[in-house]
This record gives sequence, structure tokens and C-alpha cells, in this order.
Amino acid sequence: MSHEPGVTDLWTMVTIVGLACVTVIARCFFFISNRSWNLPHWAQRGLQYAPIAALAAVVLPEVVMTNGHLVATWADARLFGAAAGALGFYWKRDVLITIVVGMAVYLPLHIGLGW
Repeated sequence: MSHEPGVTDLWTMVTIVGLACVTVIARCFFFISNRSWNLPHWAQRGLQYAPIAALAAVVLPEVVMTNGHLVATWADARLFGAAAGALGFYWKRDVLITIVVGMAVYLPLHIGLGW
């Protein structure tokens, strides 16, 4: 089997199509059934926190880590931007305010001071 640059082999294509089929079936599994079903209360309550948990799992490491290590200095604009964004959310409970306040603190520190 030769590997020419820029050419996708058959095995890779079969793998991509197979993974796409598994993904579609897994995501459509709940729509295939004709019977209605209800989740237990504890599961419904847990799913309410899934988006914020996923967001925190993505954002938090980007804020407190650099190259796989915890940030070792306070001269990092991400820390102050995240703290300001959190305060903005606590103040107004608005996602747009959170983003604007966080970026209003982050950008001057990052661009102006090079943090």
C-alpha cells in the first residue's frame, strides 16, 4: 500500500464513513423509538448542568494552563480577563456583558502590556 501525499487511502475513507454511521445512529437512537420515555428526575437535573460543565471543561484549562503546566505568574491577561468576566456575569447575569467585560480587561493587558 503506497502513501502518496494528499491522497486518502480506502481504509481511511472506510473508517470515516463507519464513524459517521456510528455517530448518526447514536444521536438518532432516541428518535427511532415509537414509545415515549422519561428520564428519572436525577438524570434530568444532571443534564441541566451538562452545558456549563462542558463549557468549564473547555475554558478553564485554557485560562489557567500554558503548555500543559499551571500558569506560574500573575502577569497573564487571561487570569484577569476571566476574573473580570466572572464578575461581570455575577453583576448582570448576562453572557454578552460577561464577554464584553472579560475582553475589555483582557485585550489592553494582552496588547498593551504583552501579558
